Amino acid sequence: MKEKNLLIKKAMLALCLMTVCWLPAKADDLPGDVNSDGRTSIDDVAELIDYLLSGDAVSIDLANADVDHDGRVSIDDVVELIDQLLNQSQDPDPVEGDWVDLGLPSGTLWATRNVGAVAPEDYGDYFAWGETAPKDYYNLDTYKWYQGYYDADGYYHGGYTKYCTSSSRGYNGFVDNKTELDPSDDAACAHYPGGRMPSQEQIQELIDNCTWQWTQQNGVNGHLVTGPNGNTMFLPAAGYRWYESLRGAGLCGSYWSRTLYSSSPGDAYNLDFVLGSWSDWDYGYRVYGQSVRAVRVS
Repeated sequence: MKEKNLLIKKAMLALCLMTVCWLPAKADDLPGDVNSDGRTSIDDVAELIDYLLSGDAVSIDLANADVDHDGRVSIDDVVELIDQLLNQSQDPDPVEGDWVDLGLPSGTLWATRNVGAVAPEDYGDYFAWGETAPKDYYNLDTYKWYQGYYDADGYYHGGYTKYCTSSSRGYNGFVDNKTELDPSDDAACAHYPGGRMPSQEQIQELIDNCTWQWTQQNGVNGHLVTGPNGNTMFLPAAGYRWYESLRGAGLCGSYWSRTLYSSSPGDAYNLDFVLGSWSDWDYGYRVYGQSVRAVRVS
């Protein structure tokens, strides 16, 4: 508690000093990994605060320090990083062996369990696309990136407020043409240190280079995925959530990618399999609660 109070005091001092560094655009390795040790932790918060106080950037990665992706490093990034760590602490801590190298050409590593799971066969948590917290109820009314209202004549007007490629689907004509999740909206990034939700290309690589076998692991249905090097991972048939219900558990699996289905911005791409079969691509209503399996590049 004493250490936490000290950090809060430092953060308040940093806010008063208003030390800000503007950054050029740069692809992020791991937002929040300020000290470049491959994970996010309280150490990164301390490093970020020390930088804001001193202005000395020798020992930090400024691109990763821009946690909220606004093109600068400021006290807002401290707040965002602390929020991520608090959310992350609700999940089981990753352990040695949590990543499996399947021998994929890109060097992509896949997590051995779903976000929120304690074992490879556990279903884990469910997330609407672009949200970082699981919830009890999934529909448009509870979706973070949708807004609507009734006009004086009783007509409903609604639309998406982020990740929208069509003015007819955006709130009051909103369009941002964003088709990839920001790390701050990525459930894997928020809950699994070092992880991101897979891109469309990373899922396609998994499909093209691995063998898939419908099986059971500890009594749970799912796919055993075997990589070119013989290593394996298990994807449980965890179903999906809609309203308050869990549907299709044991019969199907739906795993989000971080890629929007741009032709219909109410949907996003996922990996989907049903009763022993699998499809290389499908897309699902982004309001659905679906499974997330993290990836990272070795």
